[in-house]
Amino acid sequence: MTANPAHRCNYLTRIDQLAQLSDRERKSLEPVAERFAFRCNDYYLSLIDWDDPNDPIRRAVVPHVQELDEWGRLDPSDEETYTVMPGLEHKYPSTVLLLVSNVCEGICRYCFRKRVFIRPQWEYLRDAPAAMAYIADHPEITNVLLTGGDPLTLPTSTLADIVERLRRIEHVQIIRIGSRTPAFHPHRILEDATLTDMIRQHSTADKRIYVMTHFIHPRELTDVAVTAVEVLQRAGAITANQMPLIRGVNDDPETLAALLMKLSFIGDVPYYVFQCRPAVGNKAYTVPIEAGCEIVEQAKSRVSGLAKRLRYVMSHASGKIEMLGRLSDRMYFRYHRAANDADSGRILAFVSNPEACWLDDYAEMIPEHPANLPYRSHGPE
Repeated sequence: MTANPAHRCNYLTRIDQLAQLSDRERKSLEPVAERFAFRCNDYYLSLIDWDDPNDPIRRAVVPHVQELDEWGRLDPSDEETYTVMPGLEHKYPSTVLLLVSNVCEGICRYCFRKRVFIRPQWEYLRDAPAAMAYIADHPEITNVLLTGGDPLTLPTSTLADIVERLRRIEHVQIIRIGSRTPAFHPHRILEDATLTDMIRQHSTADKRIYVMTHFIHPRELTDVAVTAVEVLQRAGAITANQMPLIRGVNDDPETLAALLMKLSFIGDVPYYVFQCRPAVGNKAYTVPIEAGCEIVEQAKSRVSGLAKRLRYVMSHASGKIEMLGRLSDRMYFRYHRAANDADSGRILAFVSNPEACWLDDYAEMIPEHPANLPYRSHGPE
C-alpha cells in the first residue's frame, strides 16, 4: 500500500467533538474530561465500531465514567525517585530514559503517565545539552530510551537532533524510540521521508535504533499500519512490540493470541505484556495479576515459538518484575531487572491473592520459602 500524500489527520480534544456519542453520553463524560485529558484523531476513531458499546478500540481512547473511581497514584512506579533532572530517569545502570515529548497522537485511557498531561511543563526534557552531558559522563549507559508522550509527535528535525547528539556519545549503543504512532497515525511515518532517512543514517550494523511499537489489539494492525512498520524496518530500525494487558481490550486469550500471531507475521517481535499500572483512573482497565497470568499463558499456548517470546511483567518501583505464575496457593515472581542490581534474577514467592493487581497487594511473603532467601537463583539478564 502506498501512502496518500494528501492525507491529513484531524485531531479531537473535546468530548463534544465526538458526534457518534449521544448528548446524554457526552454530558456524563464531561467530569471525566475535566480531570483527564482527551485527545485522538479521525484515523484511529475510524477503527471503532460505534454500534458496539463495548468496542475495544473505543474503550482504549474514549473516556469512561469509571475513570473517576478512586484508585491508584499519579506516579505508580515512583519514576520521580529515579529522575535526575526533568525528563531524564536513570533507574538501571545501563539504561537511561528521556521523556522528550509531552504530546501523544492519542491519549490512551489507561495511560500510567497521566501526570504528563496534567502538568506538561514539569514532566519532559527541557535541557537536552545537560542530559547529553550526564549520559556522556556515565560510560555504563549503553541504552537510551526516548519516550514521553510520544517522540514521533516531535518534528523530525527535533528528533534527529536528539538522535545525532546521542550518536556522538561512543558508549551509547542502542537508541530506543517508544511510540504508539504506528497504531495511532501510521501516515506520519509513510509521508515523512526525512524520518526514515534519519533512521537509515543512525541505525548502523553495530549500533541499532529500535522502535518499540505499542499495538494493543489486532484491529490496530490495519494495512497502512503494517506498511508503516515495514517502512521503519526497511530503513534499518529493529521493531518490537510492548503493550499492557487491558480489561475489555485484549484480556481474553483468543484476542491476545491473534495479536501475537500477527505481530510475529510482520516481524514486530512481541516483547513485553505489561501489567496495567495502578495509576489514578486505571481501576476499570486493570486485570488482576493471577488472572492475567492465566490469560497470557493460554494465549501463548495458541501460537508458535516466534510469537511467544514475550514476558508478562510489571514496572514496579523496585524493578521490572516478571510474573511467573501460580502453583497451588503460591504465586511466583522474578526480578527481570532490579533497581538494586544484586536482586536481578531473584525469585519471590507469596501467598496467592486473586484480587492483587500490583506486587504491593501481596501482603504475605513466605519467609521460609527457598525463593525468598537472600541469594539469587539466576543471574541478571
